[in-house]
Amino acid sequence: MKFLFASDSFKGTLSSRRTAGLLTQAAGEVFPDCECESVEVADGGEGTTDAVLSAVSGKKITLPVHGPLGELTESYYGILDDRRAIMEMASASGLPLVPDSLRDPRRTSSYGTGEMIVDALTKGCLDISIAIGGSATNDGGMGCMRALGVRFLDKDGNELAGCGQDLINVKAIDTTGIHPLVKDASFTVMCDVTNPLCGENGATYTFGKQKGGTPEILEELEKGMQNYRDIIRRQFGINMDEVAGAGAAGGLGAALMVFLNGKLKSGIETVLDLVDFDRKLDGVSLVVTGEGATDWQSVFGKVMQGVGMRCKKHDIPAVAIVGSMGKGAEDIFEYGIDSILTTVNGIMPLEEALERADELYLGAARRMFRMLKAGTKL
Repeated sequence: MKFLFASDSFKGTLSSRRTAGLLTQAAGEVFPDCECESVEVADGGEGTTDAVLSAVSGKKITLPVHGPLGELTESYYGILDDRRAIMEMASASGLPLVPDSLRDPRRTSSYGTGEMIVDALTKGCLDISIAIGGSATNDGGMGCMRALGVRFLDKDGNELAGCGQDLINVKAIDTTGIHPLVKDASFTVMCDVTNPLCGENGATYTFGKQKGGTPEILEELEKGMQNYRDIIRRQFGINMDEVAGAGAAGGLGAALMVFLNGKLKSGIETVLDLVDFDRKLDGVSLVVTGEGATDWQSVFGKVMQGVGMRCKKHDIPAVAIVGSMGKGAEDIFEYGIDSILTTVNGIMPLEEALERADELYLGAARRMFRMLKAGTKL
C-alpha cells in the first residue's frame, strides 16, 4: 500500500512537512509494510515559496530590496531550475513589513517586488511565478514596474515615484525602457481573487482599509486608481475594470497583466504543477491532505480543493485531517475529498488545542489509518 501526504500547514502550529512526518509515523504503526511519500504544498499565500522549494529541492535566493516605505529590507525568492523561479510579493512589499503606526496606502510602493523580478531575470529565470497575496500597497503596481524600467509621467513629463498618492497624477506611461528580458519571459500570477481594478469591489475599497486607509484616504486613492485605469485604457486598449483579478494586491495584478503579459492562475493549481503533483500520484492507494480550519471557503482555491480535484481526476481516494470544521466544511466532498477527520478529540480551549497540536494530529492520524485497516476487512 502506498500513501501520499500533501497537507497545507496548520497556521501557527504544524508545518506541511511536520504533518507528513506524523502521518508517516502513524501509517507505519498500522501498516508496517506501507510506502509513504510526501510533498509540501501551499495555496499561493504565505509559505508558498518555501513549500515549492522544499518539494523540488530548489535554491533560496536572498537579496536586499526596497520595502513598502522605501527602506532597505531583506527579501527572498526561489530558483527551481535553470529557467524557473517562484516568489511572493509579500516578501518584498507585504503588509507585515509596515508597522501599524505607519500604515498608509498612499505612501507604500511595490518597488521591491520589481527588484526581485529583475534579479530573477538577470539570473536567467524566464519562467517566473509570482504569488501576490498580502500586499501593503495600493499603487496599481507602478512601483514594481518602475523597478523594471517603466516610467510613469505627470503632466509636465516628470517621472513619478510610483506610490499610491501618485496614481492621480499619471498622465502618460513610457514602456520603452522596460527590462529587455521581459519580452522573452513568461509570468504566472498566482491569484485567487477576482476583484476588478476600480469600483466598490475593486482594489482600493476591498483591500485598502486593512492597509491603513481611512474613508478619506480611500476616496482619494479610488480617484487616483480611476485615473490610472483610464490612462491604461487609452494607451493600451485594455479596460482593467473588466478583468477579473486586476485589483489584486492593490492593482499589481493589473500591472503584471498589462506590462508583463502575466497570466492569472489559481495559486494551488500553480503550486501543484510546479511540484509535478500528478506524476507523484502514480501507484498511490490513498492521498491524505488537510488544513488547520475547514469551512465553506475551503472550496475556493485552497489546498484541499486543489489536491482533491487532482485525485478525483485520477480516481484516487483522498481524505483530510483538519484542526476544526466550520459551516460548509462538508462542501469539500464535492471536490474529491472522501472524508474529514478533526484532530480535536474532546472539549478544550483553543489555546490547549494549539499547544497539543502534535499530539492531537498524531492521534487523529492513528484513528484514520486504523479505520482504513478495518475497511480492508469488509
